[in-house]
Amino acid sequence: MELFKSLTVILLGSILINNYVLSRFLGICPFLGVSKKTDQAVGMGVSVIFVMFLATAVTWPIQTYVLSEFGLEYLETVVFILVIATLVQLAEITMKKYMPTLHKSLGVYLPLITTNCAILGVTINNISDGYNFIESIVNSLGAGLGFLLAMVLFSSVRSKMEGTNVPKALKGLPVTLFAASIISLAFVGFSGIVDNLWG
Repeated sequence: MELFKSLTVILLGSILINNYVLSRFLGICPFLGVSKKTDQAVGMGVSVIFVMFLATAVTWPIQTYVLSEFGLEYLETVVFILVIATLVQLAEITMKKYMPTLHKSLGVYLPLITTNCAILGVTINNISDGYNFIESIVNSLGAGLGFLLAMVLFSSVRSKMEGTNVPKALKGLPVTLFAASIISLAFVGFSGIVDNLWG
């Protein structure tokens, strides 16, 4: 029961409270760039979940059983980036073969997952927060779901903004950043919920 509680707190915390986009401000490039249409936002979110999950499953054992064992912790960032880049290439090849429409709609943003700092942030934070393998997997799954949630919510807001009369000085990026900040503030309200989940 304690393990279940602990994993639930990690999962809900990474989705709602420590959301990598809206709270930690990592992964902002795809958040702003691919959130104009909901289908693109969902495609990007699912791709990020896939890459985050696999990156954690590969980087945690590498860090624990190779880098830490041989005193090579200083190579952590370089090794993690290489792993993430390889996984993104595999995801791109798979998507191009089996989901060509989604691959075309994501365009240049799919290779940008390689440089998505949210993915690198999750893999490094799993190590620095002292999570074991299962906790790291749950945290990466929650971070990916949080990314997807942020993308879908923001794409809905942006689609509503398309038909509104925005003052000329705020059109484009300024109103987009205002909307993002309001959504980010809304997520602050979740901060006490997970801590008091089981009283």
